[in-house]
Amino acid sequence: MRYHNITKDDMLNGDGLRVVLWVAGCSHCCRECQNPITWDPNGGLPFTDAERKEIFDELDKDYISGITFSGGDPLHPSNITEVTALAREIRRRYPQKTIWLYTGSLWEEINNEEIVQYLDVCVDGEFEIDKKELLLEWKGSSNQRVIDVPATLREGHVVLHAH
Repeated sequence: MRYHNITKDDMLNGDGLRVVLWVAGCSHCCRECQNPITWDPNGGLPFTDAERKEIFDELDKDYISGITFSGGDPLHPSNITEVTALAREIRRRYPQKTIWLYTGSLWEEINNEEIVQYLDVCVDGEFEIDKKELLLEWKGSSNQRVIDVPATLREGHVVLHAH
């Protein structure tokens, strides 16, 4: 897996103060994407034990609410295995922290992936420029959904995250 950035004390990509891992690799290539540099799965830098430690050092801080996986697409074939393993380890080590994930895929396409059992919130759907709204919280276009993953798994249908 490769990545472009690890953002600390982020308040824009989920509830509270978060650490955000921006992965490399996306096949959605949405028109007017805010991060087209992240599309190339061979771009960015290798994700190594040093970056894993950097993330855990942030999550060790009481005031950090959790992690957000973004990019790129964390569920791109070049990312999903390592992102799933990282989410699994974070859930085990930090059960009180929340895990958010942004993907261009729809919930209905990914709901059988192992990673969903570790997520608190999934923002799904491709960014659509004709549905862009600047006042939307945690998403760029109105077609995207901010999904409460545990409630969705419990109920058997999509439940939106209430903030």
